[in-house]
Order: sequence, then structure tokens, then C-alpha cells
Amino acid sequence: MAIEVGTKLEGKVTGITHFGAFVELSAGVTGLVHISEIADNYVKDVNDHLKLEDKVLVKVINVDKDGKIGLSIRQAVDKPPGEQRPDRPERGFNRDREDRGDRGGRNDRGGRPFKPAPNRLTFEDKMSRFLKDSEERISNLKKNTEGKRGGRGARRV
Repeated sequence: MAIEVGTKLEGKVTGITHFGAFVELSAGVTGLVHISEIADNYVKDVNDHLKLEDKVLVKVINVDKDGKIGLSIRQAVDKPPGEQRPDRPERGFNRDREDRGDRGGRNDRGGRPFKPAPNRLTFEDKMSRFLKDSEERISNLKKNTEGKRGGRGARRV
């Protein structure tokens, strides 16, 4: 039987690694089930889901030109058409969005509610403040280091 993409086959787990499991199919052909294709939920350790010599039903998801076969256990399981993944819980301040109306207290930018600062500084004001502070720090640094190291113009006794 030729191995084609989309076919479901039964195989035996022959090896387990941290990134997946090797499954031997018919006629001694081996394919890899990546850790992300083992189960619908998060798989931290492959050993929690599979053991050596386990019989598993797999679906062929790709066959490379060099003969590597990609397999999936989670795609081989038939799910009822109405069943889907559960919605992810919302995080942070958006949890009770329904209670606060349609926008959830947010503006069009999507983040926190916008509150304009009472005394906003322009870019030029910020730059002049930065330059002033920077020049003060440099002059203080020069005063303190020149006397200690005997730098330019310092008296030597």
C-alpha cells in the first residue's frame, strides 16, 4: 500500500524523543509525529501521552522528496462537526468587557483607556530638558574625576 498524504494508518511507536515520536507503519516504513501533532492540548512531555510499542492511529500529513514522512495523531481522530477548541479566556482588564459595554472602556487604539496628560510636553521641551540634565551630569563628572586622576590642568604637587 502506497503512503499518500491524507491516509489514515495504524502504526507502532518505536522511538520517543523530546520533539516527538517515531511510528513504524506498514512494510517497515517509519514516520515522525511531531510533539505539536500528538494531542489537541499542550504536550509538555511526549512520555505523558505515548509509550514505546503503543499502537496508534495516525494520519499522513506530508511526505518529503527525501522520504521523510510527517504524521499526526490528533488529526487522525474524527471529531464531531460541532465540536471545536474551547475559546481562550481573555486576559487583564478586558475580562468583564460585557459589563462595560461594547468597547470595554477602550478607545480605537485597543490598549488602555486614553487619558490625556494635563501638562503635556512637546518633543522640543523634552529634548531641551534632556540636554540640560545631560550637560549638568557631564560637568559634575569632569569636576570629580579630573582632580582624582591628575587630568588636564590639575595641579601636581
